[in-house]
Amino acid sequence: MERLYIFKSGRLKRKENTLIFEYLEDEVVKKKFLPVENISEIYLFGEIDLNTKVLNFLSQKGIVVHYFNYYGFYSGSVLPRKKNVSGYLVVNQAKHYLDPDRRLALAASFVDGAAFHIARNLRKRDIKPDYVEELSKTIYEQKNIPSLMNVEGKIREFYYSKFSEILQDEFFKLKKREKRPPTNAINALISYGNSLMYSAVLSEIYKTQLDPTISYLHEPSTSRFSLSLDIAEIFKPLIIDPVIFSLVNKRILSKNDFDKDLNYAYLSETGRKKFVKAFNDKLNSTVKHRKLKRNVSYRYLIRLECYKLIKHLIGDEFYKPLKAWW
Repeated sequence: MERLYIFKSGRLKRKENTLIFEYLEDEVVKKKFLPVENISEIYLFGEIDLNTKVLNFLSQKGIVVHYFNYYGFYSGSVLPRKKNVSGYLVVNQAKHYLDPDRRLALAASFVDGAAFHIARNLRKRDIKPDYVEELSKTIYEQKNIPSLMNVEGKIREFYYSKFSEILQDEFFKLKKREKRPPTNAINALISYGNSLMYSAVLSEIYKTQLDPTISYLHEPSTSRFSLSLDIAEIFKPLIIDPVIFSLVNKRILSKNDFDKDLNYAYLSETGRKKFVKAFNDKLNSTVKHRKLKRNVSYRYLIRLECYKLIKHLIGDEFYKPLKAWW
């Protein structure tokens, strides 16, 4: 199954069992017929008009829709009604959240997985990860979520301070990590990549029986799928950051791929397309899985992480976060 990315503004329409995207190009209305049977997710980056007829059709086909704002950052998702549901699992998810010890154990695991991949990134670029590894030893010693997040924050602060050594372009130097809004090009790349990662994780959660609103490291709240944030912590340094390093150091992205009228703090449409292509290529790339004894994609590794979490929640197998062995 493929992911469809739409950057142009236009209209999504349904005609019988076909999805049609209409858009204006050179003052001419053009139509693109979309093969919905091969699509699992749609990412909308342009200003797209669609109606309930289209949404009902996409829901029937089990297609998840992620939409992003004018600047390319994640705004929300439309999830079809889940067919793969389990009240038993949801009850156990809630029990693990309500039990402080069980919640903390899971939250620490997500931070542990993230810290491992952060240290791995530094080591691969000849930067000593000693500070990260020392802090990592204290992760499972924390007594509550705030203190755990404080450790996680220190790890990331140190990590981001090394981006200037990793990135070989003065334009992309990172002085300080700023999210809302990003104030320069590298902050824009990190925020944009994290938005893509969050939505990709949500799509994989949707394919399982997990409830995406019950989380452990991040506090559950209204209007967000916080379990996606939890699991994405493991995969951001494994997937997003290497994509950023590659795009910058191979000169695939440059100053020209950012909007100069917005202080270069936002990717242009051309820049977003380049990032999405690299992100998609990374998700589709494969590694030999040690237990399954076959090649699996990075995207499927996210699904496997969901399955591991399910086994933990129902008491079958203790959860251990993914730690790249390749």
